[in-house]
Amino acid sequence: MTAAGDLNRRLLLEAPVETDDGAGGVTRLYDIVTTLWAQVLPLSAAANVAADTTGGKVRYRIIVRLRADITTRHRLQDGTRIYCILAVSPSADRRFLVIEAEERED
Repeated sequence: MTAAGDLNRRLLLEAPVETDDGAGGVTRLYDIVTTLWAQVLPLSAAANVAADTTGGKVRYRIIVRLRADITTRHRLQDGTRIYCILAVSPSADRRFLVIEAEERED
């Protein structure tokens, strides 16, 4: 069970903004929507080897106060760390939002 005092990290919520790149594609940048207090809990880590480069990914459970505007198109930023949102669901007591996220390291 999460309490409001457990939300001890400040994360930036970012939304994608796509612009035409002039060659038939798009360029995606992210704009800051707001700052959130969150609890960040590591879940698992995995190494990855692709195209002769090593890297990895770490999965996290991130808990924030309940809000309706966070989707899998958004991402969260904590300094230099970027968390890609994989899934979003309300907590059992509907006071918090539980976010499954992934950080990739190349």
